Amino acid sequence: METIKLWNHPESANTGNPADDFEPYFETYLLDKSQPLRGAVVVCPGGGYSCRAPHEAAPIALKFNELGFHAFVVHYRVAPYRFPAPQRDIFRAIKLIRSRAAEWGVDASQIAVLGFSAGGHLTACAGTLFNEIDANAGDEADAYPQRPDAIIPCYPVISFSKWGHSGSGINLLGERLGDLGERYSLETRVTPETPPAFLWHTATDGSVPIRNSMEFATACWNNGVKAELHVFPEGPHGIGLAADYPDAKRWPELAATFLKTTCGFTAR
Repeated sequence: METIKLWNHPESANTGNPADDFEPYFETYLLDKSQPLRGAVVVCPGGGYSCRAPHEAAPIALKFNELGFHAFVVHYRVAPYRFPAPQRDIFRAIKLIRSRAAEWGVDASQIAVLGFSAGGHLTACAGTLFNEIDANAGDEADAYPQRPDAIIPCYPVISFSKWGHSGSGINLLGERLGDLGERYSLETRVTPETPPAFLWHTATDGSVPIRNSMEFATACWNNGVKAELHVFPEGPHGIGLAADYPDAKRWPELAATFLKTTCGFTAR
C-alpha cells in the first residue's frame, strides 16, 4: 500500500487551531498489473462530514480487490473544513489516479467512486458537480478529466431537506446551509451527463431515510442515466459490508456485476 498526498500545498482550516488542519491523501490497494487493464473503485468513507469511518475504508477496498478491481481509499477533508474542500479532494484524487493509471495497471476510463452516508453525498457530488468544481493544482494531473465513469452511493445522504440529513449539511456548509442547502441537495443536480449509478439502502435506516436513494435514482432514470437501486429489508444505518445481514451483505457482488455488465468495467 502506498500513501499519496492530494495537494502539493496543504490548505489550513483557518480556525486558529493548528490541530484542526488536515492534509488529505489516498491509499492504494493495487492488484498485480495485468492485461487487459482493470477498473478501479475509489472509496469515500462516511462520517457525516465530521470524520471518516474506518469500517467503510480499508475493508471496502480489500473486498473490491477480492472482486477483481484495483481500489483506493480517499481520506478527504471534513469539518471544520467546509464546501468545496471535500469535493475538491475527490476530484483531485480522480485526476491523480488517472495520471498514474498506466503505472498501476488501471484502466483510466474505468474509475468508479463509491461512498457511504456523507461519503455517499461526496460520491454523488463526483457524479454531478464535475463541471463546476476546480480541482487543479498546477501540475501534470490537471490535464486529466475528473468525471468518474460510475458512482456507487451506499445509504447516501443526498438531500439536506427535511427528509435528508441536516447534520451532514451543517458540517459541509456551515452557516451557508440556508442559502446553499437546496443547491447541494443532489437529486436536483442530476443531468444526462451523470455517470451510471448503483445505489443501495436498507428500508429500516433510521438515520438517513431511504428516500435519499430513491430520489436520486428517480432523477437518474428521468434523465436517461442508467441506474440500479437495491432496497434491503433489514439493517441500521452505517453497516458497511453488512456481514451480519444476509440480504444486504450481497451488495458488493451486485455492485461488481453492475460495473462489469452495465458500465463495461474489466475485473480479474
